[in-house]
Amino acid sequence: MKVKHILISQPPPENDKSPFTDLIRQYNVDLCFRKFIKVESVGAKEFRKTRIQIPEYSAIIFTSKHGIDHFFSLCEELRVQVSEQMKYFCTSEAVALYLQKYVQFRKRKIFFGKNHFTELFDVIKKHKDEKFLFPCAENHKKEIPQFLRQQKIQFTAAPIYRSVSEDLSGISIEKYQMLVFFSPFGIQSLNLNFPDFVQGDTIIATFGKATQKAAEKAGLKVQIPAPTPAAPSMVMAIQEFLDKQGKK
Repeated sequence: MKVKHILISQPPPENDKSPFTDLIRQYNVDLCFRKFIKVESVGAKEFRKTRIQIPEYSAIIFTSKHGIDHFFSLCEELRVQVSEQMKYFCTSEAVALYLQKYVQFRKRKIFFGKNHFTELFDVIKKHKDEKFLFPCAENHKKEIPQFLRQQKIQFTAAPIYRSVSEDLSGISIEKYQMLVFFSPFGIQSLNLNFPDFVQGDTIIATFGKATQKAAEKAGLKVQIPAPTPAAPSMVMAIQEFLDKQGKK
């Protein structure tokens, strides 16, 4: 079966410099970008049930821009004033710089790793006396809490947002020869929106081990797993697949 229509479970790129554009030019395929999930705040009423008092903390760990937006939005809703002495620990410089949207950027109170939380471990260990708050998603990765417990660092995980399925009723899923997923929540959304979906000849592409595992648990066969040594990005993995298909 020739792949002509591909559904990408992400919002459309902001410009034509996206690497996905190369797929259109090189393979003459039609790409449809559609978010399968959306992120929403838990809200002040629900957060109060956790009995977490934000002013009691002296440091905050951020792993994403989502976390920053939802945290400060929640503070506004709760009418909580974040201390000017608060220290911020971010997984990357991009996340740290995004803080400028809400706080004055000063090196002495903002710390960041290169791209992964493990690179921030050594910095956090130098600030063991801080009381850390970790704003996160409801189904957050356990890696960060495990590290903090191992290092006997005082912290509290605060679920402040969640991923929920988008309404995809306007999509004709059978039109697409390939579906591309980037998170387990995307697989959940597929199941919720299309409970009668049968894979058949549809090609399934997944990014990340967790997404692949969720797809297989849902009974799907993953033909394009990424990343791999030969294809570290999803675009490269799809290109590799289409090249092989073309040779056949």
